[in-house]
Amino acid sequence: MEQASQLLFTAGTIVLALAFAAYVGHAVLLANGRRALSLAGAATGAGGGGLQPAWAGVATGSFVAARAAEAARGPDDFAAPSPLSRASTWLGIGAFALLATSLVIRAVLVGRGPWGNLFEFSVAFATSILGAYLALGRRYPIASIGFIPVGVALGIALYASSLPSDIKPLVPALANAPLLTIHVGMAMLSYGIFATSFAAGVGYLVQGREDRFAWLPSHKVLDSVAYRAVIIGFPVFATMIILGSWWASIAWSAYWSWDPKETSALVTWLAYAIYLHARNQKAWAGRPAALLLVVAFLMVLVTYSGSLWFNGLHAYSGL
Repeated sequence: MEQASQLLFTAGTIVLALAFAAYVGHAVLLANGRRALSLAGAATGAGGGGLQPAWAGVATGSFVAARAAEAARGPDDFAAPSPLSRASTWLGIGAFALLATSLVIRAVLVGRGPWGNLFEFSVAFATSILGAYLALGRRYPIASIGFIPVGVALGIALYASSLPSDIKPLVPALANAPLLTIHVGMAMLSYGIFATSFAAGVGYLVQGREDRFAWLPSHKVLDSVAYRAVIIGFPVFATMIILGSWWASIAWSAYWSWDPKETSALVTWLAYAIYLHARNQKAWAGRPAALLLVVAFLMVLVTYSGSLWFNGLHAYSGL
């Protein structure tokens, strides 16, 4: 079963790479298509023969007609598919299914949440990012920025593939299956959700309130996605910290030791708390709030990898 889990992880990573390529291709088609539509319109108005869109020959019929209609409506209504949109979605779903199944098998083998070492947690982190993006993508038209969270998930999955994957007994301080499962599971879940808010924040910084790029979601959609993701992930992350403090009192006889991992988690929580406050302040709404999302997710990555750079109570676990 351990070999089956590893094979599913490998297959999931390969499909994830294909999904990332499809999302990139989808974004490129949309960007070039909208730009070519604009150029074609200008040329026709100037008496020219009209220019062919960049995807001419690749896509025809309903796709071309839909893009023309979308261009007339403007970015607020833009939720355009492309020849790769369906493929990218299904590849993402397939990668998620393979990685999640790998984790389920791993959980059966170890008898706890499959995130007791850095390899397991990294696989779970990548799976969570993908799942959170797919879930929010069903509600919001954000496929054109899908390459950002999917790319982050792919990077983490590739990093996981470089780590030792052998199943070994946990050190005594970690031998608490219920708390390990819930505490680290909440960290994995919240990290994954925050990755989508990061993608929306990056999109907002590029898009601006002026909606500079018609192929991107409007700034209103990006702001809504970012806010919804943080609203969901923030209480999960806060509960994770509280449970971690309780577990620390059991394992280390102290609720808080200012361990580097604990400290970076607290700074991450404060960063998202500041974002939630700033978003509702006129002076900070918009680009400043989006920039906070980028900084906050960088702190997520520091928290995720902090034990690699700093010695502390968490260092022995690799988490």
